[in-house]
Amino acid sequence: MFFSGLFDANTSSTTIGEHWPTGGGAARASQSGIIVTPESAMANSAVYRAVTLLSESVASMPCELFKREGEHRKKAKEHPLYDVLRYQPNKKDTSFEYFERGQGFLGTNGNHIALIQRNKNMRVEELIPIHFSKIRVLKGGDGLPYYNIPSENRTLSMDDVHHVKGPSIDGFIGCSPLQIAADTVGLALATERHAAYSFNNGTMMNGVIEAPKEAEKITSQLSIDKLLESFSARHSGWRNMFKVAFLQEGMTYKQLAMTNEQAQLIEARKMGIADISRLYGIPLNMLSETAGESYKSVEQNTLNFLVFALLPWIKRWEAAMHRDLLLKEERSEYFIEFNLSALMRGDLKSRYEAYALGRQWGFLSVNDIRRLENLPPLGSEGDIYLSPLNMVDSKNAEIHQQLNTASPEQIKEIQAICQR
Repeated sequence: MFFSGLFDANTSSTTIGEHWPTGGGAARASQSGIIVTPESAMANSAVYRAVTLLSESVASMPCELFKREGEHRKKAKEHPLYDVLRYQPNKKDTSFEYFERGQGFLGTNGNHIALIQRNKNMRVEELIPIHFSKIRVLKGGDGLPYYNIPSENRTLSMDDVHHVKGPSIDGFIGCSPLQIAADTVGLALATERHAAYSFNNGTMMNGVIEAPKEAEKITSQLSIDKLLESFSARHSGWRNMFKVAFLQEGMTYKQLAMTNEQAQLIEARKMGIADISRLYGIPLNMLSETAGESYKSVEQNTLNFLVFALLPWIKRWEAAMHRDLLLKEERSEYFIEFNLSALMRGDLKSRYEAYALGRQWGFLSVNDIRRLENLPPLGSEGDIYLSPLNMVDSKNAEIHQQLNTASPEQIKEIQAICQR
C-alpha cells in the first residue's frame, strides 16, 4: 500500500538517482568527446559481447523455487511462483526472455525493475518488466524506496515492485557501468570511429602534393582543384588504398600523418577490449581476444568467469527475488535458486569421471546421477549410497576393533608364510 503522507511537504522524501539523465536512456559525455548511451555503447562489439554473454548465461540457467523439509529440499511445484520463475513470468515473455532482458538492463543501466501482479492470496502471478527510465525511485520518510511512474501518475511501494540492483552508492539504485566508466567506453568508441574514418578517407587526408621550385606555378584555383580531385578520386577510400600513383612534372607526394601501424591503432583497439573486460569482470578470451592464451589458461578463465563475473549477479537475483517475491511468512520455508550445473556441465568424459568419484565415495546415488543427466530414476534401488570399505566412522569402536584384530584365518596364513 502507498501512503501519500510520506511524500508531502513536511517529510524528508527525496528523489534518488536524478544525477543520471532519464528519458530514452542515460547519456554522458566522455573526455574523448563521444556521448555514451546504452545504444551507442552496445554498438561496440566488446560491450555487446560482455552484456549479452552475462544476460544469456543468466537466462540459460533454470530458476526454481524450493521448499525445505527438515534437512532435505524439494521443488515447490505446487506453489504459483514456481511456474512464474521456471516457465513464464508473464503472458508475453518466456523465462529465458525475461531473465535475458533483465540482466541486459543490469549490464547497461544497473537496474532491473518489474511490476508484481499478485492474486487474492498475495501470491505472485506475473512479473511485468518496465524500463528504468520510466520510473523515479523515491526515498520515503520511513527510509524505504518507493517507485513513481510519472506516465500513470501513481507511486508503488516495495510490495508491488521487484527491483534487482547492481553495485550501488546510495543503496536505492544501482550504478550504470556504462555511465560510471563513460570515459573508458567513450575511448573505445572513439578508437572504433578513428579506424572507420581511416579506412573511409584513405591516404589523401594524410599528406600533400609538392611541386619542385623550377616547375611552372599553377595560378588557377580551378586547375588545383581538378588536380586534387583527380588524385583523391583515384587513391582515396579503402578500395584504392594500394593503387600506384603517378605524378607529373616532378611532383612528389609527402605523407604528413602517421600510418595506422605507427599510431598503434591495432594495439589501441586491443586495449579498448581489455578495458571493457575489466569493466565487466569477464576474461579476455571470452570476448574473443585470445592472444597469448593457452588451452589451460582458457579453461581457468572460464572458471573465473563463472565464479567472479557471473556468480555475483546470480546472488543479486536470488536475494532480490527472495525479498520481493516471497511473503514474509514463506521466507523461512521456501527459497529461490538458479541451477548453475546447466552452465558447469563439462564434456561427457569429465562428467562421467566426476560421477564415478561421487558414486565411489558415497555422496551420489544412481538416482542422483540420473537426475543430473535429466534421466528418470530407477526406483528405490537407485537411492542406495555406497560406502568405501577402508573408511569407517572413527566413533565406531566395534568396527575398528574388528579391523584391528586379525582373524584365525589371517594368523594361519602368516604362520604359513613364516614357515616357508
